[in-house]
Amino acid sequence: MFDNKTVLISGGTGSFGSQMLKSLLKTKIKEIRILSRDEKKQEDLRRSIPDKRVNYVIGDTRDFNSTLSSTKKIDFVFHAAALKQVPTCEFFPMEAYKTNVSGTSNIIDASIQNNVKKIVVLSTDKAVYPINAMGISKAMMEKVAISKAREIYSKKINCKICITRYGNVMSSRGSLIPFLINKIRNNQNLTLTDPSMTRFLMSLDESVELVKEAFQNGKNGDIFIQKSPAARIDNIAKALLIIFNKKNKIQIIGPRHGEKIHESLCTSEEMSRAINLKKFYRIPADLRNINYDIHNKKNAIFNTGESYTSNNTKMLNLNQLVPILKKYCF
Repeated sequence: MFDNKTVLISGGTGSFGSQMLKSLLKTKIKEIRILSRDEKKQEDLRRSIPDKRVNYVIGDTRDFNSTLSSTKKIDFVFHAAALKQVPTCEFFPMEAYKTNVSGTSNIIDASIQNNVKKIVVLSTDKAVYPINAMGISKAMMEKVAISKAREIYSKKINCKICITRYGNVMSSRGSLIPFLINKIRNNQNLTLTDPSMTRFLMSLDESVELVKEAFQNGKNGDIFIQKSPAARIDNIAKALLIIFNKKNKIQIIGPRHGEKIHESLCTSEEMSRAINLKKFYRIPADLRNINYDIHNKKNAIFNTGESYTSNNTKMLNLNQLVPILKKYCF
């Protein structure tokens, strides 16, 4: 599906972008274009993956001209550029809005103008029932993507926009597990906000698999969710101590700005219409226009049940966590 195609990865020097790049290079792809703002990360990636099919573009999704230039002669776009640290977004919410909402709008508009065939936008569990600026900005990002999917559907434009939504990616830069590993290696206390907090867990490979699933099978406006296990954060810390054979003290410091006890990947309203695909849920978009009077088809009545949360999914215990963390984090 990627033979002789050109692909753009925005935010391509991040954890997901780097993994997606490695996966795409195993195909007969023509070109992979990496768009990001950080020249140091680009140089590091260029040196670690010396492949002539990879081209690097310094640019910013906040700047429409930058997105317009970088999407020229591109077949497919994977949009991963984001501000995603919860406390950072709490203190700088307008910056989160500029990158996560305006930047996404720019990428999609530029892609449509340049006849891109498919766009996959990466979202997060924090966009579901959002209580923090990061989650609110990502929820708005999803709404922008679905709105534009509805627009191109009504105008019969040859482009599809899909969304993927997932929880914590193990070993991704700036996430909990690398933070704790660094503390263990430096013989410091493991600072946890609330031991009863639960978080979804998935590997980098699984995040790429989810995006490919949306890319291959998604219809306009679809949201794809991978069914993922979860764990309490105190058990994650204890499992890492077992792996390292260390006895660092666990220190409880209380929740940070904007943190939830449990995360959600799917609302109860979305679950009422979600399509079960074994490993995934597909949530189809409502592509009707705003003139409801002209729509004669009766919509399904909501049969709301539980939302899909990190507290009611499969919960990994300590013994289950140790081999999983060994496999995906080292």
